Amino acid sequence: MKILIIEDEAPAFRRLQQLINEVIKDAEIIDVIDTVKDTVAWFNTKPAPDLVFMDIQLADGLSFEIFKETEVKCPVIFTTAFDEYTLQAFKVNSIDYLLKPVKKEELAHSINKLQQLKENLGGQNKQQPELSELIEVFRQQTTPYKSRFLVKLGERLISISEDDIAYFYAEDGYVLIKTKSNQKFTIDHTLDELEKMLDPHLFFRLNRQFLARFQAINEIQSYFKGKLAVSLAPEWNEHVIVSREKAPLFKNWLNA
Repeated sequence: MKILIIEDEAPAFRRLQQLINEVIKDAEIIDVIDTVKDTVAWFNTKPAPDLVFMDIQLADGLSFEIFKETEVKCPVIFTTAFDEYTLQAFKVNSIDYLLKPVKKEELAHSINKLQQLKENLGGQNKQQPELSELIEVFRQQTTPYKSRFLVKLGERLISISEDDIAYFYAEDGYVLIKTKSNQKFTIDHTLDELEKMLDPHLFFRLNRQFLARFQAINEIQSYFKGKLAVSLAPEWNEHVIVSREKAPLFKNWLNA
C-alpha cells in the first residue's frame, strides 16, 4: 500500500510512521509533505497513492485548501489535535478522522475498515472500487456530529460534552448552552450552525430561539391555533412555543 503523509510536525510524523509500519504490513511511505503549496504541486505531478494521512493544520494553512486547488483521487484519513473540523473533513475525501496523539488501535480500526470495504465493494471479481463508492459508504457508517464544545468560564477554557447539554437558546444577541445540571455558558455559534453540527435524532429546533435535546422535553401541551407549548428541563421561565407548521415535524421526531 503506497501511503503519502502530509504533516508539518516531525514528532507527529515519526509516531505516525511507526504506527503505520506496525499496522500495515505492506506499507510503503512514498513521501512526506509539510505545506499546502507543496502538496498541491505533488498531486499535480504524481500519480495518486493508495491512501493519504493528512494533518489539518499545516505550516501555511489548513489542508482543506488542497482540495480547492487540485483533485485528490484517493481516500484520506485526517489527523488533528482538535475535533472542531470534523464536519468540514467529511465534505471532502475523508474516510476517517483521528485525533492526536493517534492511537495504534484506532489506526488499525480505520485501516481494517478501509480494507474490508474495498473487498465488499469489489465483489467476487475483487475489482478496485471507485473512490466515490468508498466515501459514500464511510459517510453512511460514520456520524460526523460534534461531540464537544469549547466554552469560556472566566479566564479559563473548558470543554462541554454534548451528552451534558440539555438545550441551546438565543438571548440578547448571544447563544448559550444550558446543561443538564442547570449551568449556562455562552458559545460562539449561531443556532443555525448548531443545528447542522448536532445529531438530528437527539436535538430538535423548536423555534428561532431554542434547540433542545430529546431528554430536555419535559411536557407538551396543545396551544392556540395548532401550536404546541413545550416546557423544558432544566426549567425555562415560560413555555417554548412550536409553530403550527413545525408541530407535525416535532411530533414525528418525538415518535421516531
